[in-house]
Amino acid sequence: MKLSDILKGISCTADWDVVGDPEITDVSDDSRRIAPGSMYVCIKGARVDGHNLAVEALSKGAAVILCEHDLGIRSQVLTADTRKAYPEVCANFFGHPADRLKLIGVTGTNGKTTITILLKNILRSLGISAGLIGTIQNEIGDKVFPTSYTTPEAYTLQTLFDGMVRAGCPYAVMEVTSQALAQNRLGKLNFAVSVFTNLTQDHLDYHQTMENYFEAKKQLFTMSDAAVINIDDPYGKKLAESVECRVMTVSAQNPSADFYAHDIVCSMEGVSFKMECHGVTCRIRYAVPGMFSVYNALCAVAACTAAGISLEKAVDGINQAKGTCGRSELLPTGGRDFAVICDYSHTPDSLQKILETAREYTKNRLIVLFGCGGDRDRTKRPIMGRIAAQLADFILITSDNPRTEDPMKIIQDILEGVQDGQTPYITIPDRREAISYALRHAQPGDVVILAGKGHEDYQVIGTEKTHFDEHEIVAQIIEEMNQEQAQDRSPASV
Repeated sequence: MKLSDILKGISCTADWDVVGDPEITDVSDDSRRIAPGSMYVCIKGARVDGHNLAVEALSKGAAVILCEHDLGIRSQVLTADTRKAYPEVCANFFGHPADRLKLIGVTGTNGKTTITILLKNILRSLGISAGLIGTIQNEIGDKVFPTSYTTPEAYTLQTLFDGMVRAGCPYAVMEVTSQALAQNRLGKLNFAVSVFTNLTQDHLDYHQTMENYFEAKKQLFTMSDAAVINIDDPYGKKLAESVECRVMTVSAQNPSADFYAHDIVCSMEGVSFKMECHGVTCRIRYAVPGMFSVYNALCAVAACTAAGISLEKAVDGINQAKGTCGRSELLPTGGRDFAVICDYSHTPDSLQKILETAREYTKNRLIVLFGCGGDRDRTKRPIMGRIAAQLADFILITSDNPRTEDPMKIIQDILEGVQDGQTPYITIPDRREAISYALRHAQPGDVVILAGKGHEDYQVIGTEKTHFDEHEIVAQIIEEMNQEQAQDRSPASV
């Protein structure tokens, strides 16, 4: 593709007699990916300024350097903000594939993964192929691809959109994070529908304040034709009053909402409720327990109808849906008389919700095992400890991706909140050992919540990522317990 086509719509200057209009073979903001004929885009990051790597990119054969200031090189093109230009460069290079997709974006602190998977499953039930971009994995139709970021960088994002178009997908459903919006990874994408779930404390290590966090999320709705907003959340109510696109509201408290849930019944098997939508009453049964599942189901139904799917078909899709990996997921325990729930709850709000939900069906003790991520927002650690002390009967404090922080220092931060209460607790930094302790000490009727990892199949200690899948670990520990019991029952050796 010619340089002039890649730069279409981007305000830039250069000595065009020198730069010319070369054929560009690829574009990248990563100097390690540069090959002969590529365009290298210099972006100043938190740790590395890409402008300092321009000479390295030239040595690898870069044909053009897109930069923000004069680097004293012949092949440079200057633009005011390379971070804003890069998504447009990528979209131009791939031919704007997202323009041929109906995009549905989901943002908020909690619920993004579940709702996007629900939406894709509803579309699949209608025989509609769709792409999915999110935390657990990326999907193009039935093909699955690994993911590094919930919302990918611009080049990867356009690659995925291109693959979806080539595979004949008319829809793309994606999680949209606040960091991606703040970093302009999405560029000038247009969303047919965007969903706002809620906003609670998270990512303040990045955004610093809740207002900054909210403003980042709000950007998505300047790029959308229609908005689905949970108005029971205070930030959702604020958002619904300020966006300019068409708004569809969901609520379990306000009967005037466009999608209103009432007569709600929660059990360990899931939730059921009546939903009112402009005079039409629908019965919804969704096989994931918890009040948050009511909101997830409402948002999914509303997003489908906003995207042009009939209300009846959207409701049928929800009623057929199963649970999501690592979201209030009941793990097999080999017929033992206690329950183990795996959940991704890693924020104060999500931890509170999973514990309040589990309390509704806990017959004996509610046990929670959790930690907090290292190199992330420290202020939420004592808050989560306080929530656990208020809502659980026993607490195991352990590790959850400590990264480069001392695991015991993270645990001490959590203990500041736990020690405010009277709830008994134990600290076991090794997460597998902590899970083993929880299962081996569980009593009949107990519910054990494994909080924080959810779908993740790894643990990050230092800078090393090692395999760590709680589904596998629980199964292994249950098998060890079975073998130990079998040995205890066997006749004494003679």
